[in-house]
Amino acid sequence: TYAPKLILLDISDINCIQDVAKEILNCYGCVDILINNASMKVKGAVQSISLELDKKIMDANYFGPTTLTKAILPNMISRRTGQIVLINSIQGKIGIPFRAAYAASKHAAVGFFDCLRAEMEEFDISVSTVTPTFICSYHRQPAPGNWEASIWK
Repeated sequence: TYAPKLILLDISDINCIQDVAKEILNCYGCVDILINNASMKVKGAVQSISLELDKKIMDANYFGPTTLTKAILPNMISRRTGQIVLINSIQGKIGIPFRAAYAASKHAAVGFFDCLRAEMEEFDISVSTVTPTFICSYHRQPAPGNWEASIWK
């Protein structure tokens, strides 16, 4: 039994994920179950959402979970055990209007984790994707011109 340890991670900051994964592995030696559950979304018409915001959504919803998974994966493979879970969204399967960046990032994540599932079978590592329908999440009304405040977290 290990004492819990709080490790802060901004999943959209791809540059710090490797260090956080090393810190976790140094502290505990392994990860038995990795649950990727962070997400970011924005509502708006395609033409009104900047490319910068599209990239931020993709970093949080696709590159964040895949980078963290790739950082933990070698340890699981060497032990030939582990479970990886992606908490995704129904919008990873069905896009709806005004959620293009979010749906695209969730589609990408589903594709990655579907491929990973097939590749990890030989190592006895389970990969699951949970696809809930719409959920209530925290939202702040943005100030004019402040796109960061329009993000759902």
